[in-house]
Amino acid sequence: MKKIFLALMLLVAASCVVLKAEDKQNFGPFITGLHPISANPDVPMAVMIAGEQVLLDRIDMYERLDREMTQIIYGHSNLFLSIKRANRYFPVIVPILKKNGVPEDFAYLAVVESYLSPTARSYAGAVGMWQFMKGTAKQYGLIVNDEVDERYDPEKSTEAACRYLKDAYAKYKHWPTVAASYNAGMGRISKELERQFAENSFDLYLNEETSRYVFRFIAMKLIIDQPKKYGFFITKRQLYQPVKYTEVKVSGGVASWSEWAQKHGTTYSQLRDMNPWIRSSKLVNRERRTYTVKIPVQDSLYRSKMTYSVYNPNWIVD
Repeated sequence: MKKIFLALMLLVAASCVVLKAEDKQNFGPFITGLHPISANPDVPMAVMIAGEQVLLDRIDMYERLDREMTQIIYGHSNLFLSIKRANRYFPVIVPILKKNGVPEDFAYLAVVESYLSPTARSYAGAVGMWQFMKGTAKQYGLIVNDEVDERYDPEKSTEAACRYLKDAYAKYKHWPTVAASYNAGMGRISKELERQFAENSFDLYLNEETSRYVFRFIAMKLIIDQPKKYGFFITKRQLYQPVKYTEVKVSGGVASWSEWAQKHGTTYSQLRDMNPWIRSSKLVNRERRTYTVKIPVQDSLYRSKMTYSVYNPNWIVD
């Protein structure tokens, strides 16, 4: 036990080493950024989410948002990854939301669901950036089989999410309640609204996961919109960049995706990375559906050759 204690003390001491002057000059923003994280986040009296004003004067509303903001801020790795991935995927999913008449704030719902990972998979079997279960995915138009799973496709899964969200809004006319239904299901939310004589999800007594869900959605928007305010500092070159690609239509079968990739100037690994909806080494495609396959432009795969773009200037230090 003494050896373990000494090792821990050495580790703490090492983490407290003072950087040299030239290091402070190079990493100053990151050092100063540590101080706000050690403080409790400020919770406003009201916020706007998806065009709806949410008042936070009531103590239960305040405390629920405070809890989510505190936990997200101290979950440094997932928050940093979410901001970095947002630079790659928000340019993809936000225009789809807008095109479908869904508030662009719902891009943060995808952050809550998967930290914007197209290959995310839950223990319950929910898959992709929007975490669709198989049955719901098929209900909203996604192909799910042994060879193709469009839940992993950022664009097609976002289109399916829009169809769900619009159906829910037609029912509730209140976007935060729509968000709650994305977690619990419309059946459950409708049943509880009726049973508890409530007008929206903020007044419902629900299980802990769903009760927290909408506030986590709000917290993600507040923090990712203004990360520097909460002590998170990222440079332009640390943001994940969109990958440029060309498209090839495939209407028949593919005997070997590895051979197909080689013929199209890429590797099987890069092909699968760009097209995570491909779930097998081949494509039989008996239905003769047409799939769009993305081929990465090689220059966009190398940091030394890419052009850096920033989706939201608030995300980076100057």
